[in-house]
Amino acid sequence: MGHVSSLEMHDPAGLGFDPDRLQRVADFAGAFVDDGRMVGTDVLVARHGQVVLRSTAGLADREHAVPVADDSLWRIFSMTKPVTSVAIMQLIEEGRVRLRDPLSLFLPAFTEMTVFAGGTVEAPETVPAERSITIADLLTHTSGLSYSILNQHPVDELYRRAGIDALERGGSLADRIDLLATLPLRYQPGIRWSYSMATDVLGMVVEAVDGRPFDEALQARVLEPLGMVDTIFRVPDDRLGRMTSCYAFAPGSEPALLDPGPTTGFAKVSWPSGGGGLVSTMADYHRFCAGLVGGGALDGRRILGSRTVRQMFVNHLPGGAHLDEVGDPLYTPGFFAGCGFGLGLATVEDPARGRFSATRGEGSWGGMASTAFWVDPTEGIHCVFLTQLLPSSTHVSLRWDLRTLVNQALVD
Repeated sequence: MGHVSSLEMHDPAGLGFDPDRLQRVADFAGAFVDDGRMVGTDVLVARHGQVVLRSTAGLADREHAVPVADDSLWRIFSMTKPVTSVAIMQLIEEGRVRLRDPLSLFLPAFTEMTVFAGGTVEAPETVPAERSITIADLLTHTSGLSYSILNQHPVDELYRRAGIDALERGGSLADRIDLLATLPLRYQPGIRWSYSMATDVLGMVVEAVDGRPFDEALQARVLEPLGMVDTIFRVPDDRLGRMTSCYAFAPGSEPALLDPGPTTGFAKVSWPSGGGGLVSTMADYHRFCAGLVGGGALDGRRILGSRTVRQMFVNHLPGGAHLDEVGDPLYTPGFFAGCGFGLGLATVEDPARGRFSATRGEGSWGGMASTAFWVDPTEGIHCVFLTQLLPSSTHVSLRWDLRTLVNQALVD
């Protein structure tokens, strides 16, 4: 049943939680299944890397009546981004990459970039980029790049017409990134936050600097040292039985089957997407979060220096502004009020302004199939929520609701 040792339960009271109040977290996650909004859920809460709550509900595969198991494999989509970001930060620690380095130093295809300035998708008007995209721009999503999955800007449509579907399997990482470099940016680099394929580009930077294919470099640098034995870009045949099915929100109906676990597209060979390509388990992502809470080390293996981790959780947006000030909206307007963006994940800057229960300096992100996590270095807490329901905007408020329920259970 997976890797139980890393998921050993600890007494909540001994780690500062009221057990009865903590049960509200499990009840909340289970309610999504009970009322038919989600097919299956798995939620974990830990403090100082020690698990105080783990609760599964519902089915991993509705069509075959397979319940959610300890070792179910989940598509974590954009929760891949912080993992890729750790690999880049390792290269920075090794002195091989700098945050202020131009991207073109590592990927020459990005030397002469243009920026969309008007016109139409059919006849775009562009101007030259005023400066190079930097590594820091990519980590903070302020590079001007965009995403085919968005529908906010003409550049998003240009991506789709060029065949740069962020979710499409097959092909190579190099081909995808080279094609991306030929398209105009949404904005001048460094002025605005816009969710994008920037982390996929960082995967290509890792490959170029490390000298190994990105998936191999990630395995050797992050996944293996942290003991993340089931975090993979492609599900092999012998693990397909553990793969969850993915569903889509269907108004007025039960979630619609999108990608069946037994025949998932994630079983096919594909380009390794550093922005959204990983499949993982609760045990593995728990270990990833525990490594961040632990200041870059877990079980005696260090993947980052503690100061580097701290820097990742600092707001790096232009002028120290918040996401709702310099960011294009993702989800409902004001969802990220009081939040900044660090090096690879969102940060909490002002909980009072955001009207949510969270700790300043906490870092988080979520995935397209409604998965979510956060790491709170101040309280030593992390929480992971796993399910498989697209799009993540369907029940996105669960991210802040979970914070409320975890934090209200703290009594020390």
